[in-house]
Amino acid sequence: MLTIETVELLLLVAAVVAMLARRWRLPYSVGLVLGGILLAWLPFAPDIALTRELIFNAFLPPLIFEAAICIAWPALRKDLPVVLTLATLGVVVSAGVTTLGMHYLAHWSWQAALLFGVLISATDPVSVIATFKEAGVHGRLRELVEAESLLNDSTAAVGFAIAIAFATGATITPLGTVQFLALTIVGGVACGAAVAAALLALAGRTEDPLVEITFTTVAAYGSFLLAEQLEVSGVLATLTAGIMLGNLGPLGAISPKGREAVESFWEYAAFVVNSLIFLLMGMLEAHQNFSRVLLPIGIAIGLVLAGRALSTYGCCVLFGSSPLRVKANHQHVLFWGGLRGALALALALGLPTSLPYRDAVVTTAFAVVAFSVIVQGLSITPLMRGLGEIAPAPSGSPVESSG
Repeated sequence: MLTIETVELLLLVAAVVAMLARRWRLPYSVGLVLGGILLAWLPFAPDIALTRELIFNAFLPPLIFEAAICIAWPALRKDLPVVLTLATLGVVVSAGVTTLGMHYLAHWSWQAALLFGVLISATDPVSVIATFKEAGVHGRLRELVEAESLLNDSTAAVGFAIAIAFATGATITPLGTVQFLALTIVGGVACGAAVAAALLALAGRTEDPLVEITFTTVAAYGSFLLAEQLEVSGVLATLTAGIMLGNLGPLGAISPKGREAVESFWEYAAFVVNSLIFLLMGMLEAHQNFSRVLLPIGIAIGLVLAGRALSTYGCCVLFGSSPLRVKANHQHVLFWGGLRGALALALALGLPTSLPYRDAVVTTAFAVVAFSVIVQGLSITPLMRGLGEIAPAPSGSPVESSG
């Protein structure tokens, strides 16, 4: 369990890691994962189980909401065709490449290959947003990355539910699949819109910043939990609520002073949750026995990168001759910045224990996440500097962080 003593210890470690990461010019998320691995081997390390329920019900809502309230709807609406293409067709292509490769190259069963391909296909908003905030990315590139990562995990979560049904022998029909997708997506958006509308109406009756912060907290968790209870997309519900409160709130429902308080609160909340997730991720990675599946791990890493490259560059080609064209530099960053993280782990940990290949899928997923966060996380900032997307760091000074 996450006791108050454990949270205090993890936050202390996170604060120290943040200081060291700035001094050593390391991405904060990478420093936390490495710190978690080191902490796991200390004699006083807390014994915490990172479960699907903990990630979904406690960690994802504030992270999604904090990113969503910062998204400007006019900019998102302009790039919505690109974002939706990356978050739907891109996820399908990525999952397809990984599934086929794991079946024919790693010789996994179709069920295991499909489950792994779907759960590892989406870029995780936890990892992506933390890394790009640390790198100080702004403008269209950041908007594309954040919006895609917030939407494509919904695609992966829905696809994972279909893959689980296939793996467990349930009957799947094209009509049933379309109905399931429509219900999950429309239901999630409706839950988020209903909760946000109700809380916007209440917020308009007060100018107390503390009350307004409380309303946004209820919106973040309430929309997610309501949608999950109704078996629709909780991620889409929280995303919808965040975008509505972030864009409609300043029009009068939330006071100017409340707006500043809300943004500061959620910035800190995201820092705390990111810290806990990456530390716990590192502690969990430390106890994985990767030697048992080294060959599948190597194959999986190559396939995940190949699938991400094909989905990113392939989807962007569709807009090459339109006003929505994505610059080549942005495509490179979208590809290499497609980190995997907590969402993949949550889906993997949620696999039924009765599946005979569960351990192999979970261990391989953990290895891909570790590679993604550490190797890609360490190299994404130098890549963006080389491409001119961020300014070179002044000699002798730490990299500035917006997170």
